[in-house]
Amino acid sequence: MSLKDYRPMMERCSNCLGCKWIPFDKIKSQRFGENCPSVCYYNFNTYSARGRFQLAQTILDGDAEYTKKVTEVVHSCTSCGACDVSCKICRYNLEPLDHNIALKIDAVEKAKTLPVQETIIGNLKKEQTMIQGQKRIDRMNWAKGIKVKDILLEKAEVLFFPGCKYSYEDGLTEKARAMVFLLQKAGADIGVLGKADACCAGRAYQMGFEKEFEQRANANIEAVRKSGAQVIVTPCSDCYYAFKRLYAKLGLNVEVVHIVEYLDRLIANGKIQFVKPVQMTVTYHDPCHLGRQGEPYVAWEGGEKKIRNQIHTWDPPRPRYNGIYGVYDAPRNILKAIPGLRFVEMERIREYSWCCGAGGGCSETLPEFSSWTAAERISEAEATGADTLVTACPWCESNFAGAKNQNGNKIKIYDIFDLVRAAL
Repeated sequence: MSLKDYRPMMERCSNCLGCKWIPFDKIKSQRFGENCPSVCYYNFNTYSARGRFQLAQTILDGDAEYTKKVTEVVHSCTSCGACDVSCKICRYNLEPLDHNIALKIDAVEKAKTLPVQETIIGNLKKEQTMIQGQKRIDRMNWAKGIKVKDILLEKAEVLFFPGCKYSYEDGLTEKARAMVFLLQKAGADIGVLGKADACCAGRAYQMGFEKEFEQRANANIEAVRKSGAQVIVTPCSDCYYAFKRLYAKLGLNVEVVHIVEYLDRLIANGKIQFVKPVQMTVTYHDPCHLGRQGEPYVAWEGGEKKIRNQIHTWDPPRPRYNGIYGVYDAPRNILKAIPGLRFVEMERIREYSWCCGAGGGCSETLPEFSSWTAAERISEAEATGADTLVTACPWCESNFAGAKNQNGNKIKIYDIFDLVRAAL
């Protein structure tokens, strides 16, 4: 859908401003009751989902244009989807997240971007990764030293897709090797894409670069089809969302699971057993693209209609992505199975989790805003009394670590796989 197709939603928004808060019956304190990092940081209504509806309408009407400031406003959305799930508590005829991305796409099509974005997308086109400074020729270096099938040369049931962070970043490449080794030890038939492995480009879509995303997505879908894999396993929440939702919409038909889901199955089946106590008090951060945006894609074709020319509805009924069917239980099951570990929850959890700040490319394009968002989540984690903040996404992990170091916080930051390894 183009931006103009969202005009009925722009006009329907009732200005209730529920997009700024988690649902009121879920609020435990005013301090941690807000849900949208953008409007909280910039403190101006245009940065909210409601404000973006209004902004887009004025642009379509020719009453506003993409000035430098307006362009920054458009791209300051982390695409976390918190506004979307809160809106749908009362409304099912609005799609705030889809609209926010459509607004970004419209800006990109008109060459209204932020300077860093062009560098990032340029690297995607040239080196097939959105991590600046990294080369395609080095992408499979992470797999050196382990025996794993090239799935395009030797069939395997499970395709392990590490994603860019685990392919390139120091400290994560070793972890990717450990994941493959553990899955193999548990009996999984693992393969990798080898020379065909490349960026999922999910973040390009979040940033509004739709054409660049589709080019990479179609190439990756073709590689998966050629591989014959029955299951894709990834440790990256952004990759998970790209395969689970965005690629499925483009025709990918294969089971997609995050590694926490796969590990949870292995633990439940007794193929992984924890023997070492881990003496920590931990709290868990739900990544946006594993949690509220981690729901399966449901195909739909239809349109809008009104009952008695008044009540809006969809014909046929449209899928309702409320966020409730995201991946929430698997990581918590793992943490609760680790001996010695004490688990406590933050106030904003599951589909109402606060974003880490890295989404939508904001960790690169608007680093101060992104770091502030991460620091807010760290403050919420520290308020639980936990000594460790655990997550299941490398983007969340690195953004939290950066904000922690910048602000001098004492809480430790771990990926859930770190604790799994410690307990084996």
